[in-house]
Amino acid sequence: MLSAESFWTSSLRLASQGPSITRILAAAIAAVEPGAAVRRFVRLDGEILSVSGRVYDLRSFNRMVLLGIGKASVAMSDVMVDILGEWLSSSLVITKHVPNIPHIPLTILPGGHPVPDVLSLKAGQKTIELVSSLGSEDLLFCLISGGGSALVTAPLEGLSLADMQALTSALLACGASVDEINTLRRHLDRVKGGGIAELGNGATIVSLILSDVVGSPLEAIASGPTAPDPSMPLEALAILAKYGLEDQIPPSIYAALRSSPGTPGPDDPIFKNVQNVLVGSNFLAAQAALKLAQEEGFHPYLLRTDLQGEARQAAFELATFLRQTWKTGFPIPAPACIIAGGETTVTMKGNGKGGRNTELALAAVSELAHFPNVMLITLATDGEDGATDAAGAVVTGETFQHAAGLGLHPEHYLERNDSYSFFELLGDLLKPGSTGTNVNDLVFLFTF
Repeated sequence: MLSAESFWTSSLRLASQGPSITRILAAAIAAVEPGAAVRRFVRLDGEILSVSGRVYDLRSFNRMVLLGIGKASVAMSDVMVDILGEWLSSSLVITKHVPNIPHIPLTILPGGHPVPDVLSLKAGQKTIELVSSLGSEDLLFCLISGGGSALVTAPLEGLSLADMQALTSALLACGASVDEINTLRRHLDRVKGGGIAELGNGATIVSLILSDVVGSPLEAIASGPTAPDPSMPLEALAILAKYGLEDQIPPSIYAALRSSPGTPGPDDPIFKNVQNVLVGSNFLAAQAALKLAQEEGFHPYLLRTDLQGEARQAAFELATFLRQTWKTGFPIPAPACIIAGGETTVTMKGNGKGGRNTELALAAVSELAHFPNVMLITLATDGEDGATDAAGAVVTGETFQHAAGLGLHPEHYLERNDSYSFFELLGDLLKPGSTGTNVNDLVFLFTF
């Protein structure tokens, strides 16, 4: 579990409320710690396993197998191993960072993220081998969390890893939402869009899901390996047309979508023996942070948990709200802790370093310039903003002036999509390290 000290930055050290704020950030992450999330929903009493109110007699199954997919899958799997003990026959866990924890009896493989790589392809092959070996007398525990779409890939026949890499890179660069990206993935991959349920040969499946998608639609989290897919291939083609990607996408992608029979939908009988349980979400993290904020003396206010769209536009809207709240004390008086959750996107135009959270923070610098007693903090709950080691950044009313004194101009860095470099020079990158969980992003707005 991350300590409050792991969230210190230059601006937070200078702020009298810094210790309280770092404790609030840590509380948000602690609330969605994957192991604790699993324990809230799973209980074993002798031979009887209870999962969110549904009961399973473990004596009635031939084998019990565990499959973990996602950034939080190791922590989730560790708890399930502890709960099941000798009932568990075998396991396969695919994650981004393979931990050096020798006592965990798990087979752990790495995968690529955010773009799938050869490790993702190997993980996909191993996943298919494991799930395809099951039968109707077996019980499969799936532990699903964010990042799973890239960490595990098994392209349809006729598609290559290079095809999927080109598709993913183009979608990430054009500003497509996670929902849109995963809609395409579900129609191009054997394990996504209910693929695990389809490959399981009638096995009973219990899927515990930690959401990293706005609104938590099950089909979008890790591209829904155990969930019905409500979308059609034509919708996937429409997304490519929406972003004008015709010249950037390999022809094989179009051929696969046009010839696809579709993925299993909500009425498909393969889901008869599948239980999908949402065990953690962005809302839960926000609620925990607000609870501690109140204990720390702040007035708590949940603004929204459906933040989407361009990071720069979100920055403008959030900074405007923060300024107005500071001026008027409405809808919440100072000192206030206001939280917004969700996941924005970035349309890449430069070749700088950064992610959606630091880009949002950078776009807010000019908007908050010279406003005293305000602070905006962005936080990726997995501890990693894009392909960087930062989780986000801290912006105050003094950030603009401080940057100017160092010859740093926010607009120049925005033009290059180089938000990481900007905040690194200021010492205001949040670098708590990998959190082991993933429930989207949080933005904290403070008035003092």
